[in-house]
Amino acid sequence: MTRRRTPARAPDGLTAQQRTRIELSLRSVDGLLAGRSYREIAVDLFGESRVPSGPEWKTHPLRGRTIRLCKRGVDLVNGGYLDLLCPPRRTRD
Repeated sequence: MTRRRTPARAPDGLTAQQRTRIELSLRSVDGLLAGRSYREIAVDLFGESRVPSGPEWKTHPLRGRTIRLCKRGVDLVNGGYLDLLCPPRRTRD
C-alpha cells in the first residue's frame, strides 16, 4: 500500500495559491498607483480575452475579484505584510 504524501510547505508556511494571490494583489496596487482603472488592471492580470467590455464588465465576477485584490494589496502595503513575516504560532491542545 502506498501512502500519499502531503505537499511540503515552504519555510514561510505559504501555499502556492497564497503566493499567487499575494503576487496578484501587489501587481494590482502597482496599477492603482499608476492611475489605471479596475478594468485595465484586470486586463493586465487576467488577459484581454477574459475581461469583457461594455456593460457586462459591471457585473462580471472578474471585476469583483480585481477589486478584492486591489483592497488586499493596499492592506499589504499599509502594514499587512507584517502578518506574513510573523505568522500566528500554532499551539498544542
